[in-house]
Amino acid sequence: MLELRGITKRFGRVLANDHIDIRVAPGSIHALVGENGAGKSTAMRIAYGFYTADSGEILVNGRVADIRTPHDAIALGIGMVHQHFMLVPPMTVAENIVLGAEPGTAASLDMKAAIAGIRALSDEFRLAVDPEAPIETLSVGQQQRVELLKALHRRARLLILDEPTAVLTPQEVAEFFAILRRMRDQGRTVVIITHKLSEVLAISDDITVMRDGRVVGVLSTRETSAAEIARLMVGREVLLRVDKAPATPGGVRLQVRDLNVTGPDGSPRLRGISLDVRAGEIVGIAGVEGNGQTELIETLAGLTPRAQVTGRVTVGGRDVTRMNARERREAGVAHIPEDRHRRGLVLSFSLAENAILGVHYRRPAVAGAGGVMLDGHGIDARTDALIRDFDVRPPQRALPARALSGGNQQKLVIGREFSLPPTLLLVSQPTRGVDIGAIEFIHRRIVALRDAGCAVLLVSAELEEATALSDRLLVMHDGRIAGEVDPARATSEQIGLLMTGGGGQTP
Repeated sequence: MLELRGITKRFGRVLANDHIDIRVAPGSIHALVGENGAGKSTAMRIAYGFYTADSGEILVNGRVADIRTPHDAIALGIGMVHQHFMLVPPMTVAENIVLGAEPGTAASLDMKAAIAGIRALSDEFRLAVDPEAPIETLSVGQQQRVELLKALHRRARLLILDEPTAVLTPQEVAEFFAILRRMRDQGRTVVIITHKLSEVLAISDDITVMRDGRVVGVLSTRETSAAEIARLMVGREVLLRVDKAPATPGGVRLQVRDLNVTGPDGSPRLRGISLDVRAGEIVGIAGVEGNGQTELIETLAGLTPRAQVTGRVTVGGRDVTRMNARERREAGVAHIPEDRHRRGLVLSFSLAENAILGVHYRRPAVAGAGGVMLDGHGIDARTDALIRDFDVRPPQRALPARALSGGNQQKLVIGREFSLPPTLLLVSQPTRGVDIGAIEFIHRRIVALRDAGCAVLLVSAELEEATALSDRLLVMHDGRIAGEVDPARATSEQIGLLMTGGGGQTP
């Protein structure tokens, strides 16, 4: 269905694709895996006409194809769903789907016909999306379906999906995979770019593994294992489990009592939350996204307007309830946000500038106590140490943060927060969109911080990650703590019951 032969692509001095060959069989689900920055997305963006290769050729259905723009790819039956959705929030589902390929004439758009066609397509693939709903009212999982419908509406026979499950809940992932299998059964071909090995093994027929811009392995899913895929991706044996000794908790570091938070519209987001986190332990929070986890972490970090918050929060015995984010950082609170682009980085800033965000007013970012002038040498030394200690690649402090892969952006944020150093770490979705090698690294650093006596409150939509890292696990539902479980003993079924509002306190 699709073949890339000898594809090479450079961006300045960076060799993104180095004479790669990829073959995708028709009517299959083909996984393209590798660490962040391995060249996976670049290769598929070349196939989709987003980029033009410096050399090599593309074949579609056995014929050489001249693909220079996405319009060329669409005309050949290729569609692509990008990791960050390309949707216009105020517009409806139907308006987004036909955008750029509007039905009717310039003088008279036939939206009724478009809506009917989209509804029929949605029913055919059981996507369950209302064509007349505004995008801004849809969940992330529903927006993912809109992106699929957009490609199907343009009669795509080959779908390229870039990290399609990065922002989906476990329930949405299961539904999404069922949709992909139906597409394959109807003769369509799917290329899925991902780093999640469990999903690769669950959904794909064949696997191409990339590392450092090259293809390093072609595997049949039925004949391989997670360990073999990981080894090819990283170039070494990878620990696929969290290696940690039992916690030795100390005194209570974070105490939350009867915390209530309302949204800007006055609706309740958190309802009577009470919890403790001790020094030297990781307390995890599991739950279906949208049940208050985001509001909890952001409120504890001091990012929620005070008028929307009631209750009491203490850190190290000090009442921080009315403190702002900067004051809480001075009290030893570090925050790794779930959305590194919106809350963690300024993408146009250099690595050095991002490395001092939140500590730009104190040494080593400024010269001397109470200094007002930035200290370039101090900033460079801090940045170089962060890049070295947290393996940020490429190691160039002048690069803008947007030039880094998602995994390296995450390591930059984590390195900055860990370097405070914190006594309380609030971490949300620590490995979202991060490759297997970086996941191992991030997990190891979080455990090391715990072992050094830091208290950690962890939110993860990945249930496997939450149970593996946590010493105690709380489950949230509808803005409340639905129960506490022992992550070493509780089953997925027990936790899932609490996540959906069923069951009581689980041992």
